[in-house]
Amino acid sequence: MLQAVNIKKKFNGLEVLRGVSLIIQRGEVVALIGPSGSGKSTFLRCVNQLEKVDGGFIALDEDVMCRTEERKVRYADEKSLRRITLRMGMVFQGFHLFPHMTVMQNLIDAPMTVKKIPKAEALEKGSALLHKVGLSDKAAAVPCQLSGGQAQRVAIARALCMEPEILCFDEPTSALDPELTQEVLSVIRDLAKERMTMLVVTHEMGFARDVADRIVLMEDGLIVEEGTPEAMFSSDNPRTRKFLRTED
Repeated sequence: MLQAVNIKKKFNGLEVLRGVSLIIQRGEVVALIGPSGSGKSTFLRCVNQLEKVDGGFIALDEDVMCRTEERKVRYADEKSLRRITLRMGMVFQGFHLFPHMTVMQNLIDAPMTVKKIPKAEALEKGSALLHKVGLSDKAAAVPCQLSGGQAQRVAIARALCMEPEILCFDEPTSALDPELTQEVLSVIRDLAKERMTMLVVTHEMGFARDVADRIVLMEDGLIVEEGTPEAMFSSDNPRTRKFLRTED
């Protein structure tokens, strides 16, 4: 489904991604792990077109976002990129809810504005998704009235309102305490049971072990090792063993 091949990215001359390749199949849940500064979030942002790559190839099914040609990266035209990125959803660690809007307004704004969905249909979908994440009673609340866990669940519902084919998470629980973390992880677990395609940057090793189909370990802008949770947690790779022992 998602192909990212030999992705390279520099910031001010510092090579953050040094040739990262990852293929995600439809219905697969991939946990992207690694120490801080390893390039996980940068890779996610490149896949979602929030950062431009310096080299490599990215495609969603047959839709090519960018490719390196003659040592230069060529992106698809603006209309094609817009169509491709609408097939992807993104949930950030900082929630990024609109503070001046109610929870329901946060959910229905993009479907109505971007996809031109009628308000009645958007409200129906928004209500169903709030029920799905256990927040039916918060439709009229504003973000400042929510706990961190509630705000992140709203952010997930907002992303789902756009009906993405793949959902990406950038450390969705890093700003939450353990109790609120479990609220959010429970929602992601339910999505995994429904075979939602997901790429999750996380430090939650228990979640990665229990929910992911595949775990990918990054370090210093490269993929160190990848495999099933069983294979990764019994790996003979010294770096993998050290990281998992530190994080577990």
